[in-house]
Amino acid sequence: MSSDGTLTGGTLAELSARIRRREVSATEVVQAFIERTDELEPALGAYITRMSGEALAGARAADAEIAAGKYRGPLHGVPVAVKDIYWTEGVRTTSGSVIDADFVPERDATAVRRLREAGAVVIGKTSTVEFAFDPTGRNAHYGMPKNPWGPDRMPGGSSSGSAVAVASGMVPLALGTDTGGSIRIPAALCGITGIKPTFGLVSRSGITPLAYSLDTAGPMARTAEDAAIALSVLAGHDPSDPASAMTSAVDYTRGLDGGVRGVRIGVLSEYVWELMDPQVEAAFRKAMSVFEDLGASVEEVSVPEVEWTAVVSAAITTAEAAAVHGDRVLAEGERFDPAVRRRIESGFFVSAAAYVRAQRARVLLTRRMSEALERVDLIAMPTVPMPAPLREAESTVIGGVETPVREALLRITRIFNVTRMPAVSLPCGFSDDGLPVAFQIGGRAFDDAAVLRAAHAYQGATDWHTRRLPGA
Repeated sequence: MSSDGTLTGGTLAELSARIRRREVSATEVVQAFIERTDELEPALGAYITRMSGEALAGARAADAEIAAGKYRGPLHGVPVAVKDIYWTEGVRTTSGSVIDADFVPERDATAVRRLREAGAVVIGKTSTVEFAFDPTGRNAHYGMPKNPWGPDRMPGGSSSGSAVAVASGMVPLALGTDTGGSIRIPAALCGITGIKPTFGLVSRSGITPLAYSLDTAGPMARTAEDAAIALSVLAGHDPSDPASAMTSAVDYTRGLDGGVRGVRIGVLSEYVWELMDPQVEAAFRKAMSVFEDLGASVEEVSVPEVEWTAVVSAAITTAEAAAVHGDRVLAEGERFDPAVRRRIESGFFVSAAAYVRAQRARVLLTRRMSEALERVDLIAMPTVPMPAPLREAESTVIGGVETPVREALLRITRIFNVTRMPAVSLPCGFSDDGLPVAFQIGGRAFDDAAVLRAAHAYQGATDWHTRRLPGA
């Protein structure tokens, strides 16, 4: 637990163990997080809709079950928050838009249902960029949450509220989605751990879509262990999601302590380093030396095709976003955030031929990354090339080069979206001005366990993930 002994300072695993041993009740835990949120939320703006009353009722029900010997597992009685594009039965799901401000789903998203079935207590719906289409965290309708490490800095997006809520100690676990980096970018900028699982591993049924062939759902927490606990509940085939993989249940905590001795970690030799803040690169290189100390080998790998990532991702994302949201833009365009509207409209100009070419290039890029992962076991790189930019910045200077903020944030994360491979972001240091710095570890499709095991090994040897804001 945290040095001041508060419940909100613990990890999900620590809270879970205390609830299971009945050292503390679920009601006490949920009440502590509600009070923490009451204290911080007006300033941080992490939530669009809070569910305190429902959460307390759920906590009391969890306590009754646990007392009766009906313990459901490590999420039983633990409070969680969900990004406000996950449908929640009887509770509005705005998707960060005023267009859906009054939409009240009649069912839970599959991921939310699985959390509830595991005994988790949903405490609120977190802020998201409108229809999850931006990496900065900006939302013209509900506001941009504040990065707890620097209120004048971006929180990252589009899962901005989930990252802020976890980083500030308002909740130990939150759900996000990742189409081009929307779990890993805010996790990196806010100093927490977030995993984009293998595409199709976690059901998207009941999640407002952006791009069907890229959207991925996953957990955000303080540690890789916490993410593994959550992923064990979330993963598995769901026939209501046409892209759901035919996978059986996996306990991602099993073997988590296996370490990385003998593991080969690849570092891309090109593209990534063409635009990189020196402090971020230095922190990344130190992280790689930690892996070497743990018995892993680190070597360069060459995948020149990663240079295609931006254009391939942009063509696919905008075309698919236009297919999903184009009719609403045409009918109610004035109600959209103008920036999000322009991104969707740009998809109208992606021809069928261009879309097919992008998908063909995607296949080749995926093949080349897969070939690299035959030579090494994992591939590591920084998550974003700089610490959190200023909130209102449209461009930033990285290594002496001025570049648009949005493109810089997406530059590296999209590699694992285009290839549909798993990747986890975790903190590895702080900049000179006290902002978190992070790196990501990616792996072969459906080898999420190996990615989490490496992240857990790193966190067992370092303490960056234990750094807390005052009172968190």
